[in-house]
Amino acid sequence: MTVSLLAIIGGLILLVWSADRFVLGASALARNLGVAPLIIGMTIMGFGTSAPEMLVSAMAAVNGNPAISIGNALGSNIANIGLVIGATALIMPIVVSSRILRREYPILFAVTLLAGVLLLDGELGLLDGIILCIATFLLVVWLIWVSKRALNVDPLEAEFEIEIPTGLGMGRAIVWTVLGLGMLVLSSRILVWGAVEIARGLGVSDLIIGLTIIAIGTSLPELAASVMSALKKEHDMAIGNIIGSNMFNLLAVLAMPGLIHPSVVDTAVLHRDYPVMLGLTFALFIMAYGFKGRGRVNRLEGALLLVFFAAYMTWLGMTGLA
Repeated sequence: MTVSLLAIIGGLILLVWSADRFVLGASALARNLGVAPLIIGMTIMGFGTSAPEMLVSAMAAVNGNPAISIGNALGSNIANIGLVIGATALIMPIVVSSRILRREYPILFAVTLLAGVLLLDGELGLLDGIILCIATFLLVVWLIWVSKRALNVDPLEAEFEIEIPTGLGMGRAIVWTVLGLGMLVLSSRILVWGAVEIARGLGVSDLIIGLTIIAIGTSLPELAASVMSALKKEHDMAIGNIIGSNMFNLLAVLAMPGLIHPSVVDTAVLHRDYPVMLGLTFALFIMAYGFKGRGRVNRLEGALLLVFFAAYMTWLGMTGLA
């Protein structure tokens, strides 16, 4: 049990570090190739923040634990809104001005509904995985199209301009990209092994482990990025990180178990976890869209999100130990 716990802690630390290096290298590489900062931020950085979830889900599916993959995808979205947005807003109220993000809210909601429809039959199969992969491709194409139309007119452009590294040469950018990706693969294997051993030792399901330890752990990059963005007054990025991550989680991450290890979906996913994720996604839409002006998530709303997340974790704990 001690070795498994150390594997989880070490795997999470390495996962967060390697994800940061991968995003750094890939962003600098794209910038050196002349890609506009807004396009880099909307695609590479958005995709990169979901890289830990994607690699962990792939490794779990390869190891024959698809429930961990499904739990990771849904649990990360729940953690991103309840924990990350909640904690960020509690520290610094988030004000959203970006028109791009206003367009992304309905897309996130549509992606959430698509995932629900595919899970509704109680199975996540190969066809479901293919549909999610196609939807991921279409999402990237749409993000690039929207970014090109909004260049130099959206406040999100200036925030990405500041965050994307400028002094990293092509050679170092390639090294960090390759090294970050390689360490992501290694750390995800370590994390999944430790999580599976802990689950067996405690007698809890793979799904619960995916929804709790792994989901929270793989959401740590989003937590760090959103808190730092809010403290630097980059409010649009604080929300944008989460919206982008959640869309990729439900498409690219959830596609992994369908493609690699098709399986039956635990009934608890449909009766407990998906409704919680859907409710939090709707709550974020209501709070941050800004129907009569700029969107805003204040401290009270942040506290409510955190309380809801804590209650959900307690519910999972009681369910897992029952």
